[in-house]
Amino acid sequence: MARYTGPTDKISRRFGVPLFGPSKALERRNYPPGAHGGKRGGRRPKKSEYAIALAEKQKLRFQYGVLEKQFRRYFAEASRRRGVTGTILIQLLETRLDNVIYRFGFANTRRGARQFVNHGHVLVNGRRVDIPSFDCSPGDVITVRDNPRSKQLALKGIDMTQAAVTPEWVSVDKDNLNGSVLRIPEREEVDPMVNEQLVVELYSR
Repeated sequence: MARYTGPTDKISRRFGVPLFGPSKALERRNYPPGAHGGKRGGRRPKKSEYAIALAEKQKLRFQYGVLEKQFRRYFAEASRRRGVTGTILIQLLETRLDNVIYRFGFANTRRGARQFVNHGHVLVNGRRVDIPSFDCSPGDVITVRDNPRSKQLALKGIDMTQAAVTPEWVSVDKDNLNGSVLRIPEREEVDPMVNEQLVVELYSR
């Protein structure tokens, strides 16, 4: 399955939550997309337990921009580690390099952060990394490359995310365009807008 590059508002309306950031379309039309979406008067059809769990998994995938095959690998890794599988899954997704760039405020969306990394604007511990799924560890120092284009894009992202709160598990110096991962985030510090336990149950069937 290819990475989704279509309208983000349509996906947010399908699930009823702003998966890609604030959505005016979701505020104006808080019902599913399609010819019959508005005829329900804002009500969403009743779903089976399986459909609900599947929707939670899809929400998590879309929110972090992860392919199905990648997601299965993340779940397998989370299952191997000691601890609560759902929490570990969220932590693995949160510490992706593109998400860390998003948390720094160098991009106003995860999709934008993924492109920022893909285009080679980022150094991790002094080395250029252009893999959005790169797993960041505590102590890693992430820096915007010292060239005009990279700095311009990062400053634009900072300007668009001035109101965003930087989570406590990262440290960022927006003047020098760098930051670091202080520790692995706690579950309560992350708001993935999903019930990850249903995702665990879905894969455990």
